[in-house]
Amino acid sequence: MQNVDNIFWFIPFSSLVALGFAFYFFKQVMKESEGTDKMITIASHVRKGAMAYLKQQYKVVGIFFLVIVVMFSVLAYGFNLQNEWVPGAFLTGGFFSALAGFFGMKTATYASARTANAARTSLSLALRVAFRSGAVMGLVVVGLGLFDISAWFIVLNYFVDEPSVAEKMMIITTTMLTFGMGASAQALFARVGGGIFTKAADVGGDLVGKIEAGIPEDDPRNPATIADNVGDNVGDVAGMGADLYESYCGSILATAALGAAAFMGNAELQMKAILAPMLIAAVGIILSIIGIFMVKANEGATQRQLLKSLGRGTNISSALIIVFSWVILYILELENIWGIWGAIVTGLITGIIIGRATEYYTSEEYRPTQKIAESSSTGAATVIISGLGMGMISTAIPVMAVVVGIIFSFLFASGFDMDNMGLGLYGIGIAAVGMLSTLGITLATDAYGPIADNAGGNAEMCELGPEVRKRTDALDSLGNTTAATGKGFAIGSAALTALALLASYIEELKIGIIRLLETAESYAFPNGNVVFTASDVSSISLMDFMDFFKVNLMNPIVLIGIFIGSMMAFVFCGLTMNAVGRAAGKMVDEVRRQFREIPGILTGKNEPDYANCVAISTKGAQKEMLLPSILAISVPIVVGLVFGVAGTMGLLVGGLGAGFVLAVFMANSGGAWDNAKKYVEAGHLGGKGSEAHKATVIGDTVGDPFKDTSGPSLNILIKLMSMVAIVMSGVTVAYSLM
Repeated sequence: MQNVDNIFWFIPFSSLVALGFAFYFFKQVMKESEGTDKMITIASHVRKGAMAYLKQQYKVVGIFFLVIVVMFSVLAYGFNLQNEWVPGAFLTGGFFSALAGFFGMKTATYASARTANAARTSLSLALRVAFRSGAVMGLVVVGLGLFDISAWFIVLNYFVDEPSVAEKMMIITTTMLTFGMGASAQALFARVGGGIFTKAADVGGDLVGKIEAGIPEDDPRNPATIADNVGDNVGDVAGMGADLYESYCGSILATAALGAAAFMGNAELQMKAILAPMLIAAVGIILSIIGIFMVKANEGATQRQLLKSLGRGTNISSALIIVFSWVILYILELENIWGIWGAIVTGLITGIIIGRATEYYTSEEYRPTQKIAESSSTGAATVIISGLGMGMISTAIPVMAVVVGIIFSFLFASGFDMDNMGLGLYGIGIAAVGMLSTLGITLATDAYGPIADNAGGNAEMCELGPEVRKRTDALDSLGNTTAATGKGFAIGSAALTALALLASYIEELKIGIIRLLETAESYAFPNGNVVFTASDVSSISLMDFMDFFKVNLMNPIVLIGIFIGSMMAFVFCGLTMNAVGRAAGKMVDEVRRQFREIPGILTGKNEPDYANCVAISTKGAQKEMLLPSILAISVPIVVGLVFGVAGTMGLLVGGLGAGFVLAVFMANSGGAWDNAKKYVEAGHLGGKGSEAHKATVIGDTVGDPFKDTSGPSLNILIKLMSMVAIVMSGVTVAYSLM
C-alpha cells in the first residue's frame, strides 16, 4: 500500500503542472500587442460586457447554491439521510466549475484583439495566439478538476472512519460524487444562460443586420455586434469550460466509485482501482501539454491543412496516452490489466470516431455541408429541410460508436464474462476516462473557436483589410468545425459517464439504506424482502438490487420513468429554444428601433447603443435560464419520491437514450448550417449578398440555438439528473411512495 500512497501524489502534482502551464500560456498571450487604439477599445467593450454578465450570473447561481446547501445540510444533520460532507462537496464542485469558466473567459476576452492583430502579420502567428489562449481554458479545467478531486480524497481519507478500509473507500468515493452534482448544476446554468445570451444577440443581429439592412457580419454599424461578441465568450468559453469540467470530473468520480464497489473484497486492489482513473487523467495532462506545443500551421494553409495541424496535437496526445495508460495499470498491478487497458483504448477510439464523424458532417470541406449550401438555390426552406435531414442521419455513426464502445469496454474489463458486472461496469467508466484523458488539448481546440470568431469580429469592426479578414475567416471557419467536434466529443463522453453513474446510483442506494438502519431495525424492499443488518446490504450484488427494486421492463413503473426521461430531453430543448426565440425577438426590436431612431448609424456618422443590446441579452438570459435549470434538478427528486427506485432508474435511462441522440442531432445540424453559410461566404454559389447567402443565413439563424444552447446543454442534463438521483438516494429509499 505504501507504493500506492506514493504514486497518489503524482495526481495533485499534475494538476499544479496544468495550472502552471495555463499561467505560462496566459502570460505569453498577454505579451502580444492588442493592435490599434480602435482594436483595443472594441476589445475593452467586449471584455466589460462579458465580465458584467458573468458577475450577474454568479449572483443568481450563488443564491440557488445557497438554498441547495441549506437543504442538503438539513437532510444530513437533521434527518441523517446524507453524509455530512455532502453540502461542502457540492459547494466546492460548483465553485471550481465557475472558476474554470471565469479564467477561460478572462483569457479569451484578452486574446481576441491580439489574435486579430497577429493576423495582420501571418496566419501561423494568429493560430498560435488563438490556440494558446484556448489552451489556457483546457489546462485550467483539467488542473482545477484534478486538484479538487485529489484534495477531497486527501481530506476524506483523513477524516472518514469506518470499520473496514473497503467500507471507508465506498463512503469516500460516493461522497465525492456529490461534488460532481455541484459542478453539473453550475455547468447547466452556465451553458443555458450563456447559450441564451449569445444566440439572442447573434440571431437578432443577423436577422436585422444581414437580412434587412444588408450589412456584413460584425459590422460596427450593427447595434447587436458587441453583444454577439460578448455572447461568444460567455456561452462558448465560460459555458463550455464549465460543461467539460463537469464531464471530466464526473467520469473520474463515477469510475472511482465503481472501482471501490468492484473490488470490495480486496482493500489493496480496491485502492488501486480508485486511483487508476485519477492517474490516467494526471498523465493525460502532461501529454496534453506536449500536444499543445505540436500545433502550428504554414501561411496560406487550407481548411484541411489547418484541421490537420490541430489534429496533429490531439492525435499525438491520444497515441501517447494509449502507451502510458498501460504503464500505469502495470505499475498498479491491477487485476486484468490487458482487459482494463483495452477498455481505455476503446474509449479513446470511440471519442476519435465521434470527432471524425462530427467533422465530416459539419465541415464545409465535405459533401454533407456543401449539399446543404447547394439546396439554397430553392430558398431558405430547403436549406432548413436539408439541415434537419442531415442532422438526423448524422446520429448514426456516433450512436453506433458508443454502442460498440460500451460492448467492448464491458467485455474487455470483465474478461468476456457477462456475469462479472462489477468489473464490466468499471470498464465502461474507465473508457469514459480514456476518452476525456487528453481533455487539456481537446478543450483547447474547442475554446480556440470563439476566440477566432471574436478576432474576426474585431478585424471587421476595425476595417483591417481583406488579407487580415481572409486569415481570420479561415480561423473562424476552422473554429466552427472544432467547436462542433468538441460538442460531439462532450456528448459522447456524457453517454458513457451517465451509464457509469447509473451503476453508481445503486451503490449510493446501499449506503442510503445502511444509514437508515442506524436508526431503524430493518428495511423493507418494495417486494417484501427484508434486510436486517448493514452487512446484509453490503453483500448484495448489483443484479440482486435490480430484482429487489423490480427494475425490469415488465414493471410499468420503469416504463413510466423511461417516458418521463425521454420527455424531459424534448421539454428541456423546447424551453431553451423558446427562451432564445423570446430574447432574440427583443433584440430584433431593439436593433430595428436604433436603425429607425438613430438614422446616422448606417451612414457611420453615429455610433449605435451597444450597451443597451448587451443589457437586453443579459436580462433575457438571467430570466430564461431559471426554469429549465430548476426543472432538471426537481424532476429526479419528484420522480424518486413518487415512483421510487424503479421509476428513477427508468427516468435516467429514458433521459440518456433520448437526450444523447437528440443532442448529437442538434449539435450537428446547427454546425452544418453555420458552415454552409461560411461555404457561400467563401465565394461559392454567388458569395456574400446573393440569394443563396440570404437563404443560408436563415438556416444558420435557425441552427444557432440548436448548436449553442439546446444541443450542448443536453449532455449536462443527462448527467445532472443522474447526479441529483445519486445525491437524493437516501431520501428516495426512505420516503418514496412506490
